[in-house]
Amino acid sequence: APEGGRHAHSRGGHVRDALGEVQSVLVLGGGSDIGRAVCRRLIQGRCRTVVLAGRPEDGMEDVAEDLRAAGATRVELRHWEATDTASHPKVIGDVFDEFGDIDLVYVPAGILGSQEAFEADPTFAATAAMVNYGGLVSSCLVAADRLRRQGHGTIVVMSSVAGLRARKDNFVYGSTKAGLDAFAQGLGDRLVGTGVRVMVVRPGFVHTKMTEGMSPAPFSTTPDKVAELIAEGLVKGSEVVWAPPVLKYPFFVFRLLPRAIWRKVSERG
Repeated sequence: APEGGRHAHSRGGHVRDALGEVQSVLVLGGGSDIGRAVCRRLIQGRCRTVVLAGRPEDGMEDVAEDLRAAGATRVELRHWEATDTASHPKVIGDVFDEFGDIDLVYVPAGILGSQEAFEADPTFAATAAMVNYGGLVSSCLVAADRLRRQGHGTIVVMSSVAGLRARKDNFVYGSTKAGLDAFAQGLGDRLVGTGVRVMVVRPGFVHTKMTEGMSPAPFSTTPDKVAELIAEGLVKGSEVVWAPPVLKYPFFVFRLLPRAIWRKVSERG
């Protein structure tokens, strides 16, 4: 594993062990279904400390109870608002100060919304852009600074295949993920050599409370399957994880199509 053993001197005690396994995680978007699945998967290994950061109305208490039942010995909640960027240095910094060492910062926060809703309410569209992109830029930069100071760690950013080429029926959402994907790649490049790395996850359609009621796209997947791929990516030191992996092939082609053809191909009934 890419970070195993080298940082056993770190000050906290939640540091990655000699096998390179994550022992502590901060989740930005603590009510996320995929976040719950990722934490449960990490708890199957050596993760025992989980900090869920989000809004009280996001259902974090239920996630916390589930993770305690799964075997986490310390699960705590923190109030974090993606749109309140001025608070991010303190909220995230306090977690690092209190817990001493954070191995993984997992970032599943986001708003899906619908293109129709965004067009009917441009303010809602701007809010989604702030949650999905602006607020995560701020939070990831703060987290990256703290991880760099402790000398090790990983940031896992949830992008989407929707950001690789925006469709006309969800281009507001797609554009936020396009920005986030580019940001995360650049951040990862910036951190090379610091002991900190960034992994970008590009899922397709995932069956969660966020997508409930929507028609599944081809190659749809589940939170547990995404969590398994993320866990594998952490062990391998992957920079990009596709969920499911087969999606990398059609999207390689989609990005090269002329726009007129893409408009036809990307239409959904």
